[in-house]
Amino acid sequence: MYRPLSIKPLPTLFGLAGGLVLILGILATASIAEKKGDRVYTFNDEDELLQPLYWDIPSNWREWVYVGTPLTPNELNNGKASFPEFHSVYIHPDHFKVWKRTGAFPDGTIMVKEMTSVGSKQAVSGSGYFMGEYLGLEATIKDSKRFKDEPGFWAYFSWTREGKPRAKTTKAEPAGKCNICHQSFAKDDWVFTQYYPVLRAAKPGR
Repeated sequence: MYRPLSIKPLPTLFGLAGGLVLILGILATASIAEKKGDRVYTFNDEDELLQPLYWDIPSNWREWVYVGTPLTPNELNNGKASFPEFHSVYIHPDHFKVWKRTGAFPDGTIMVKEMTSVGSKQAVSGSGYFMGEYLGLEATIKDSKRFKDEPGFWAYFSWTREGKPRAKTTKAEPAGKCNICHQSFAKDDWVFTQYYPVLRAAKPGR
């Protein structure tokens, strides 16, 4: 006795196709967002930038991409260096991906700088400069919407209070305090990439 062929209902096939289209749409949207640069940071109602640990989606900058640690010690600057601390700099992974692909810092880029004192100058390896205690925490953000009047759309922030990274929130520093130096001497888009080998090595064409 013959039995009719089992045919799956068309709505199931259409459902699969619809799901595939939805997934492709999400991926395309994510790609567009990455190209523009995701704004991962959080500001409060007083226009203050929160430390990454307090963002809407909390983030630990020490898990970002480390790009370098410049140091200008007092001994090499007549005992009066403007920035005698170690400056360890991290860039958010999403924005580092765009830099690697395009050689440009996308809108929404954020970098965090953790400052550490010069501790011991002697070690088993010899004389040198070795990290001591944490002194402060700073950040720079490129945001053409929020900082449309700032040179290069960059703004600079410091959570440092009384020589420690104490503040939970902070307002942008005056443009003249930080931006002039970056605008005059930074190699790539207000960023001192000449001092960060990780950024130089990742730039397309290197």
